[in-house]
Amino acid sequence: MAHSIASARTTAATLGHEALGLFATAAKRFANYRAYHRTVHELSLLSERELADLGLHHSEIQRVAYELVYGTRR
Repeated sequence: MAHSIASARTTAATLGHEALGLFATAAKRFANYRAYHRTVHELSLLSERELADLGLHHSEIQRVAYELVYGTRR
């Protein structure tokens, strides 16, 4: 009987850790999603001259935002 109680506690603890891991992963993905869209929005507000001062063209905004948030594409 004691073995089944300990086993149930271990299973519950494992499931709890997995749920926390899933929540942390979802929270990180959502934070990255927001950061990407916020970066695209902010860069889109800049004029062509301001983008040129940064060494960017309007067509590069999404790529640059992606690389800033997620790293270089493979």
